[in-house]
Amino acid sequence: MAVFDTPQEAFAALRPLCVQLTRAQTVENVSRLQSRLAAVSAPALQQLQEYVLFPLRFALKVPGPRQERLVLSLLRCISSVLATTCVKKPELLQELFSELCTCLAPPSSPSKPAPLSEELKLAVIQALHTLMHSAYGDVILSLYQPSTLPLLGFAVSLLLGLAEQEKAKQIKISSLQCLQVLALQCDCQEHQHLDEDEAQQCGDVFASFLPGISITLSRVITGDIKQGHKPTVSAIRLFYQVVGLVMADEQLARAPKDKEKPPVEQSKIAELMVHRGPDWSKSTAEKLCLLLQKVVEFSSVHPHWKVRLELVELVQHLLRNCSRSLVDSFGHLLKALVGLVNDENSQVQSRCSEVLRGAAERGAVAQSRALADVLSENLHSLATALPRLMNSRDDAGKVSTLSLLLGYLKLLGPRINIVLNSTSHLQRLSKALVQVLELDVTDVKIVEDRRWGGEGACGPAGSLQRGVQRGRSQKKYFRFFAEEKVFQLLQQVCRVLGYYGNLYLLVDHFMGLYGDSGMYRKQAALVLNELIAGAAGTGVDVLQEREVAPSVDDLRGSITSVLDEYTDPANWYLITSIEAEESSPEHAVPRSGLAARPGALCGSVLLPPPEPHPATRTMNSNIWQICIQLEGVGCFAAVLGREFRSLLLSALYPVLEKAGDKTLLISETALGTLVDICEACSYDSVQCLINENSDYLVNGISLNLRQLAHQPHASRVLDTVLRHSDASLLPLVEDVIQDVLSALDQSYSNQAPAFLRVLLSVMTALGRWFGSSCAGDQRRGRSEASSRGQRAVTAQGVERLFLDYVRQKQIAEGNVPDTGDEETDEIPPLAKPEPNDSDTEGEAPLPSHAQLAKAVMERCIHLLSDGSLRVRLKVLDVLELCVTVLHPHGNHLLPMAHRVWPALVTRLISDDPLAVLRAFKVQQQVSASSLQAGA
Repeated sequence: MAVFDTPQEAFAALRPLCVQLTRAQTVENVSRLQSRLAAVSAPALQQLQEYVLFPLRFALKVPGPRQERLVLSLLRCISSVLATTCVKKPELLQELFSELCTCLAPPSSPSKPAPLSEELKLAVIQALHTLMHSAYGDVILSLYQPSTLPLLGFAVSLLLGLAEQEKAKQIKISSLQCLQVLALQCDCQEHQHLDEDEAQQCGDVFASFLPGISITLSRVITGDIKQGHKPTVSAIRLFYQVVGLVMADEQLARAPKDKEKPPVEQSKIAELMVHRGPDWSKSTAEKLCLLLQKVVEFSSVHPHWKVRLELVELVQHLLRNCSRSLVDSFGHLLKALVGLVNDENSQVQSRCSEVLRGAAERGAVAQSRALADVLSENLHSLATALPRLMNSRDDAGKVSTLSLLLGYLKLLGPRINIVLNSTSHLQRLSKALVQVLELDVTDVKIVEDRRWGGEGACGPAGSLQRGVQRGRSQKKYFRFFAEEKVFQLLQQVCRVLGYYGNLYLLVDHFMGLYGDSGMYRKQAALVLNELIAGAAGTGVDVLQEREVAPSVDDLRGSITSVLDEYTDPANWYLITSIEAEESSPEHAVPRSGLAARPGALCGSVLLPPPEPHPATRTMNSNIWQICIQLEGVGCFAAVLGREFRSLLLSALYPVLEKAGDKTLLISETALGTLVDICEACSYDSVQCLINENSDYLVNGISLNLRQLAHQPHASRVLDTVLRHSDASLLPLVEDVIQDVLSALDQSYSNQAPAFLRVLLSVMTALGRWFGSSCAGDQRRGRSEASSRGQRAVTAQGVERLFLDYVRQKQIAEGNVPDTGDEETDEIPPLAKPEPNDSDTEGEAPLPSHAQLAKAVMERCIHLLSDGSLRVRLKVLDVLELCVTVLHPHGNHLLPMAHRVWPALVTRLISDDPLAVLRAFKVQQQVSASSLQAGA
């Protein structure tokens, strides 16, 4: 088809079709005209714009009923013409605007949309949208005059009705977008650069429509969620654009104080215009405050992230443009902002943080009210409502409330001390934190989960770092919430407080809560740990940097006071099991003025008599308190780094005590704390940590072992030290072991169980350090004994052993055989032992570890007949380890084996089945080692 480039050619081609359409308004005639228009160039059509639009407009205004298909064709044709051309006459713009709006309103009710099809409504809205964009330059401003106020109001009411009442999503969205164009707030280039006068003119006109627009849009925003997120997003955008236009601080500042008197001929229309004076601004701001509160509360919890993101844009737009006029709404706007700063969507969170940071830097609040005043009021309200909310099952509400609390603290930033300096605010906030952080301590498995005997204690010291990772951050269960997100928010709240707040004030306040009430002790310890981590800037997310960071001396001072309180005997020695209570009284002691600690090198802590058996809940609570305090020690080490070495004298010994605890949760947490200390203080491993501090540790162990009745935990420290060290520590602990043996000789009757725990730890370590070669020798000896060459010697030795036992038994029963009996003659004479080179005067001295094993074995012989089954079982365990260590030294092992044999046989003949089984295993070990040594 040929293209008509000149107006003459285009006129000749279009005239017949325009005349035909004027005579007969049919769908076919409209279609022919639209087809021919496609062949006309844009410049030529611009010249013929009014001529072409005349038959189309005439067809729309023909009285009487019209086919909907015809109106739809006319609207589409008009839109195509307007999309190609520009409207350059204000009269034409207003006439077309009026005619298109009339298509939506029925004659009976002009203010309501007609019951038209969805397709026709969309066509009218699209035509209006295209018409506004086709207005050229200043022509569009002709719509924003007092004289056109009724026409513009008519269009606004029609589009608002469609946006609120229509069910079709596309109609809602198109109506809102068309209203955005009417407010000159669309995203096109022509409407983005309104100068001050043009914006003022538009704002004056839309001030008359603000009540209707804001109320209707608030209903759309808070409407049925089934409408989808797009209409809601469009409604929020239009809401803040219109409000930001009409209530802009700059425009209100330029508005005259008194309303100008209009000319007489315009007096009626001028009455419709709103004068944006101080009284009107104040009254409108109060009404908008209610609407904004409603919009914020609904949109901030909307399930779709784009709605929440648009809410952030609303806050940013109003804070930037209306910070003075909407000062009463500032609290609601901040609530929206801080509530989304921890949103689950990264885009919402990022944008919210950016807006919050900008608001904090600008101090976007009216001069009459300080930012801290607004936020402190909200903080006090939140802190009051938080414990009450935690009793409910509303997990989403808990997350939302804590997000608000965290956001307010972040926005306050360095001003947070203004709030903390208020006693009522600090007490309310601290009580809220310790109440919601209450732990659930009802799980009986916490008490049941034990580590028996030292299983796994013989593992290599270097394996600690590999096996302890799961114990470094114990998962906690809380009474009022189960979601991890809630705990993470509470952690951030505490860390932000520590980051910005006065550290000495906060530590002193929560230490008061820690000491005053056992109910709040665990929660206060949790908060203290997080406060100090936040003060060091560890794992804290903030919007602005603090003015002055605490020095290392400040951190060390706070940590020292907290550490002293944690390791105070009243808080460190708590009942964690009934067995522990019976064997070594682990119960809280009354608080005293002395800062005595388990690792102190002087004095001792006298523990009172045990109380009645505590409930499982109490023991669980004690276990968690110890674990939280241990985690605190690890946290303090991470905060100070190498500076924590100066506090090792007060911290290392207590942690090593707990690393040897029977309760698995405590021991794992303590081992994790040791790893944290190693990493913070730049030790290569726990073994290096122990070895480099061994002189202090051994001295403390030695002093406390001398008072084992009052210091029952010293054996745990020794056990942990030996378990995670190597043979290089033996010279240091040798004197300690000798002291233990001497003490055992003096009070074995009542202190045997405690001393045996120490001896078991020692022999386990000696077996690990020096027993590998012994075990290899035993295996090689058994292999050689099974060979054919040694079989006769082995058989002879076994025969001799049992014949000697039979003879001794007969003598004990008084059945002494006759020396001339034939049976005795059959007993082969015992061969005299051959002299051994080791018996000569040049025999090498017995190594120190073997000497210790021999000395321990001598004590075990006497304790094998103890009346306590538990003691006898532990003696057998120690005895087996002694045999293992003495195996390479046959000349010393054989006499000891001969001495232990009668006591061991007694255990085999008449004892508890557990002791018989254990004694049989030891007998096998003794027999094998003795035979190998004799061979």
